[in-house]
Amino acid sequence: MFTGIVEATGMVEAITHHQGGGARLVIRAFPMTVGESLAINGVCLTVQQAEGDCLHFDAVPETLRRTNLGDLKVGDRVNLERPLTPESRLGGHFVQGHVDTTARLVEVRSEGNAHVMRFQLDDTRYMRYIVPKGSIAVDGISLTVVDVGNDWFTVWIIPHTWQVTNLHARQVGERVNIETDILARYVERLLETRLNSSEPTAGS
Repeated sequence: MFTGIVEATGMVEAITHHQGGGARLVIRAFPMTVGESLAINGVCLTVQQAEGDCLHFDAVPETLRRTNLGDLKVGDRVNLERPLTPESRLGGHFVQGHVDTTARLVEVRSEGNAHVMRFQLDDTRYMRYIVPKGSIAVDGISLTVVDVGNDWFTVWIIPHTWQVTNLHARQVGERVNIETDILARYVERLLETRLNSSEPTAGS
């Protein structure tokens, strides 16, 4: 479990694509031990090998298809966050590191001291979980949704977030990882269960 408060950015040092799918990613981050979890652009991966601050991760074909990890190139910057501990402050919102879909950056503009970014979802089924003033994780960053359309939403980025994450390097047309608020999905599931349980049974 994560909070969406990015600790640092790391750099992609190497990518090895496996025959038949999947890849080994080498990320320069901070020292960790084998078996620990790390959110990379909001994707929870497990350290397979550690060489100082160079960490090796295995990404399976499904992960590469569903997220923007499959778009990474050597030299790219990625957002990093280690999991919550019992003593951690919850500064953002509950983020699982399980990406729902991706979105395309379609507009960036400056307004005062902020940057306004508009994203268009690749899978619009997830728009039902995105609401104004709700929480969303974009490349693992906990952000607040501002405006919402049929297939798009906007977020306002404060100067600190702009500087310490990889958002300032994003170009129009690039993909970002999207994880919607888990609470919204639980509420939907509970409502579905309640509606189904209230339906009359056959013969009643």
